[in-house]
Amino acid sequence: MRGSELLADPIDVAVGARIRLLRKMRGQSQQALADAAGVTFQQIQKYERGANRVSASMLARIAAALQSPVAELFGEASSSAGAIDEVAALLSQPGALELLRAYAELPRGSARSALVDFVRSLRGAMEPVGDAD
Repeated sequence: MRGSELLADPIDVAVGARIRLLRKMRGQSQQALADAAGVTFQQIQKYERGANRVSASMLARIAAALQSPVAELFGEASSSAGAIDEVAALLSQPGALELLRAYAELPRGSARSALVDFVRSLRGAMEPVGDAD
């Protein structure tokens, strides 16, 4: 992790996570968003990580490119804002949105349950062996 990311403001990180989530939901690449916003794709990467703050004018350009209201990127103060931030953070993980889309395409019932059980078994397999408390 870079030093700048250690000091990133939680609001900047949350805004970046929302940008990434909306970009991925719209099927846009970082390069396509960068072209629409008039910056480099590296700058979009920095915004999405929260390493660089997004100015108000840039936030407006990014929102327009993502066909979204600015408020959706910034997040409005509401009782569900914490839950939305948590979901945005989870879905910003590499592969998370693709996994969710694949899950949604499965028929309801045993196939979905089997996938959830499989993922849980992978998580259990990652735990160190012999670390009993």
